[in-house]
Amino acid sequence: MNILGKIKAYIEITRPINIMLTIAVVIGAAIISDTGEFDWEDVFYASLAAAFAVAAGNIINDLFDIGIDIINCPSRPLPSKRIKPIGAKIFYLILIHASFVLSGSVNVAVFIIVVIATNLLFLYSYKFKRIPLLGNFIIASLTGLVFIYGGAAVNNMNAAVIPALFAFLINFIREIIKDMEDVRGDEAAGIKTFPAKYGFKSSKRVVLFLSFILIFSTIIPFFYELYQIEYFILVMVIVNPAIIYMIKSLYKNDSVQNLHKMSWLLKINMVIGLAAIVLGR
Repeated sequence: MNILGKIKAYIEITRPINIMLTIAVVIGAAIISDTGEFDWEDVFYASLAAAFAVAAGNIINDLFDIGIDIINCPSRPLPSKRIKPIGAKIFYLILIHASFVLSGSVNVAVFIIVVIATNLLFLYSYKFKRIPLLGNFIIASLTGLVFIYGGAAVNNMNAAVIPALFAFLINFIREIIKDMEDVRGDEAAGIKTFPAKYGFKSSKRVVLFLSFILIFSTIIPFFYELYQIEYFILVMVIVNPAIIYMIKSLYKNDSVQNLHKMSWLLKINMVIGLAAIVLGR
């Protein structure tokens, strides 16, 4: 493989779209939480540290999941042998240390959150993802923690609690859908995720239950005048209808292709939800 192909493989293993989304969330959370002393340098370093931590988490997950990805995602860098495991491990360590250094340059709270998150990501990949719903809960919690992290970057974590809750719920739903999508490979590897252990019917019920909580939760901040009309319009016109469409589509078609589409829809919907909060604050 030529050098450009190698570079492309190392970029691919970090999941660049997830990294860009993480950076957007950190910046958005910092804007939401800003009290008038927004420091772009601190937010930049915090965003970069979060991006490196997420990239490292994706790498360690792929290292533990090589056997599963041979079935579910054979084109990924490790199962396709475009990257050797030793190379991925070295890249992982470099990114972890870079995230520690960058986060430490912002403030203590940001550094502590990065340390907690990187350790949870490792434990998730090593053990917790194999425990039904616990792994989903951890990843959803880490996604919500990104918002708290953005607030910490501007020394105002309290303002990020509501968007963190929304992010937790939408990603809890998305994680279950992703497990439904990957059920064949997980079963082959002996990993008992919730869909693998209890089936698609029970999984859809959990998704439906969490979706109703999420929709209800999005309405409350407007009526308590925490966010303005711009928030309410975006939530009611785009965010919540997209959730309802996801539920309907999930019950109508649970093919791998449609599950993948619904997973992406939820990811996009989270970004729109973040935009709604930024515009309506």
